[in-house]
Amino acid sequence: MAALHSSPSLLLNFRNQTFQPNSPRLKLHSTPNASRIRRRRLSTSVRAYKVVIEQGDKTTELEVEPDETILEKALDSDLPVPHDCKLGVCMTCPARLVDGNVDQSEGMLSDDVVERGYALLCVSYPRSDCHVKVIPEEELLSLQLATAND
Repeated sequence: MAALHSSPSLLLNFRNQTFQPNSPRLKLHSTPNASRIRRRRLSTSVRAYKVVIEQGDKTTELEVEPDETILEKALDSDLPVPHDCKLGVCMTCPARLVDGNVDQSEGMLSDDVVERGYALLCVSYPRSDCHVKVIPEEELLSLQLATAND
């Protein structure tokens, strides 16, 4: 059984393989206390945030609760946002954070990529009103690879 950890090169190798969630050869590790920590951080904030999702020539505004991801709300609203694993691993739900703040500490993007304003919608919890632009997966993959080699 293989274990997947947050190494950029391992992530890119994994991404190029077919993702099979129920594969007995794949075991994903996450922070054991991540949900508890997130709930504790949210106890002081109870309002939903306005999230603008720009995808191609279409712009949609959603009200997203602090304890739900932007991807969860988009899918609940029947927006056709690309996604696959919903774990912050496969990198098929990339976006550029145009404005605002999100918590994506559960994801596997490098700090350099996050600092440049990129996000994975499946692990992006709004922390303010924000505007995200869905981008091609290749844009994020190439940047993640480039920063891994720095």
